Amino acid sequence: MKEYKFERIKLKGLPGFYTKPQEDYIEIINENVKEGWELMQVFAPPFSFYGGAKYIDLIFQREKN
Repeated sequence: MKEYKFERIKLKGLPGFYTKPQEDYIEIINENVKEGWELMQVFAPPFSFYGGAKYIDLIFQREKN
């Protein structure tokens, strides 16, 4: 059986034109990998008027103990 974890990273800037993560997503991924999580997907839903995302979700999974 697997378990899942979501890490939300807010984006700053003007959605749809120029945004960048407020946190170091590479560091977040590396920390989770050390804990046995595997990055499965990066999800960025379009929320703004111009279709840009206000955040991204890093989706991890691992075998449940």
